[in-house]
Amino acid sequence: MGSHGLRAFQRWTRRLREEIQVLGLVYRDPRTPWYAKACLALVLGYAFSPVDLIPDFIPVLGHLDDLLLVPLGVWLALRLIPRQVLAEARARTGGGGDAALARNAAVPAGRDRPV
Repeated sequence: MGSHGLRAFQRWTRRLREEIQVLGLVYRDPRTPWYAKACLALVLGYAFSPVDLIPDFIPVLGHLDDLLLVPLGVWLALRLIPRQVLAEARARTGGGGDAALARNAAVPAGRDRPV
């Protein structure tokens, strides 16, 4: 893997980490509808569950269900979340890097925003 490929991979992993943090913030936000939270919980449960619809030992199809169902489930959950809630969660995690994460970690329990 060349240096360009490595940088692209690092950007992708950073973006993935930020999106996971966004989903965590959105899940805890009281403005997120219950059905969006249920969809997120089902998708994450399926993604981390050892049980698959199609067992992984079946060539190609075994991994194809993970490659299709998890992203489609996340896409559906994101469509069910109000745009403002999603935008605020992305603003809290993006742009500030580790400083934004530290600031968000300092939020007292039960509060939406830092004091």
